[in-house]
Amino acid sequence: MYRMEIYAAVRRAVLADGMSKREAARRFGVDRKTVDKMCGHSAPPGYRRSKPVRRLKLGPYLSLIDAIIERDGAAPKKQRHTAKRIFERLRDEHDFAGGYTTVKDYVREARTAMKESFVPLAHPPGHAQVDFGEAQVVIAGERRKAAVFVMSVPYSDAAFVSVYPQETAEAWCAGHVAAFEFFGGVPQTILYDNSKRIVARILGDGTRQRTQMFSGLVSHYLFRDRFGRPGCGNDKGKVENLVGYARRNFLVPIPHAASFDELNARVEDHCRRRQSERLRGKEGRIGERLEVDKSAFMDLPGGTYEACDRRSGQANSQALVRYRLSDYSVPTEYAHRQVLIKGYVDTVSICIGTEEIARHPRSYEKDDVVFNPLHYLALLERKPGALDQAAPLQGWDLPASFAEFRRLAEARMNKGGKREYIQVLRLMETFRVDQVERGVIEALRLRAISYDAVKQLTLCAVERRPARLNLDIYPYLPKADVATTKAGSYLALVCAGAAA
Repeated sequence: MYRMEIYAAVRRAVLADGMSKREAARRFGVDRKTVDKMCGHSAPPGYRRSKPVRRLKLGPYLSLIDAIIERDGAAPKKQRHTAKRIFERLRDEHDFAGGYTTVKDYVREARTAMKESFVPLAHPPGHAQVDFGEAQVVIAGERRKAAVFVMSVPYSDAAFVSVYPQETAEAWCAGHVAAFEFFGGVPQTILYDNSKRIVARILGDGTRQRTQMFSGLVSHYLFRDRFGRPGCGNDKGKVENLVGYARRNFLVPIPHAASFDELNARVEDHCRRRQSERLRGKEGRIGERLEVDKSAFMDLPGGTYEACDRRSGQANSQALVRYRLSDYSVPTEYAHRQVLIKGYVDTVSICIGTEEIARHPRSYEKDDVVFNPLHYLALLERKPGALDQAAPLQGWDLPASFAEFRRLAEARMNKGGKREYIQVLRLMETFRVDQVERGVIEALRLRAISYDAVKQLTLCAVERRPARLNLDIYPYLPKADVATTKAGSYLALVCAGAAA
């Protein structure tokens, strides 16, 4: 292709200065037909094909190539055909005699033609989109994969982000509750993908059948749920992009936190500070546009919504209740009883009727057993011989004074001392550990090694009154003989003082 300077010079000479095309061709050293083209176009038109490319050898195989490319749409990205692999299959399976370049050029054109185009969307105020992503976090020193909940408000581009141990149904609902509180209102509609945590089935007419837990969320907050086409993330492109944005900007470098609550407090602060930013092509700051969104939101409903999974269960003979993949203890008096289990994101609550009988931190480990040692003390009091082998008490971190109390109690009362020690441990069913610890320390100081003494001392410390111990009911305790005071004793002291 000729340079633009020559192109302009030829056009100027012929069209402006009146030079003949024959003379222009001779002077500028170009072909006469080239001068005609230069005079007909103000800029080089480039190469233009007058007829479609003829692929004589490839023609009989075009439908086969198109079918391979179409089937690749349903295959994993890492296991789709390359142009080289298509060429090899045509050569080996169908005796194709053409070259690789011919196949490669057609595959590139075919894939380009099959790419989907999208219509730019406008988003009115008061609507939202929700999705989950994944990220690596370090919680309490343990690196783990976490689920990242994101609610995007497309009109204002505001976002709420929260991190959970796993993408469970209760995490979906807890994320909504936290987002509604963050924004101070409820969007009119929320757009979702077809996650099995919220969609139980897609019926033949395209209607989504919600899960029971998600139906409760919709019923309480009264927003309308909408769903994108299966496998089409572009239907909710705003929130899809925000998942990546939150991961890159809120969770890089990999965050370290003592708990998910601490991490989410920091992430929420990021969301608030982002509202002061301006986005390209948008008027005003995110926070200013969010006010328009809020004016279109619905008010938060009255009452409370429990973002938990509810299911029935039964305590076994070891007073353990199975929930998901882990076992949780209940007081032994409830063994063999039917219970109601409430699974929250971070806790598991076990109830009988309206009474909560146990609450534990939730475990996401497989076949984990979560004990509360206090649940087994009443049974151990009747079976003190099992104390040292009781699994619920293994690893129970108690103050050193408790071990000293047990040693002295067993030394003085033999087997009865073990039961006394268990009774002291049962005081923690009523009092805090530090309160019982003070009672144990005071009992050790007074050498009053008994359950009743510790109970009395603990209760007096809590009520802030002096302790009065009646040692007559403890014949095995050392006694202190206190003589009756006589007037002569004082006279002896007075005389001794005068002599001095």
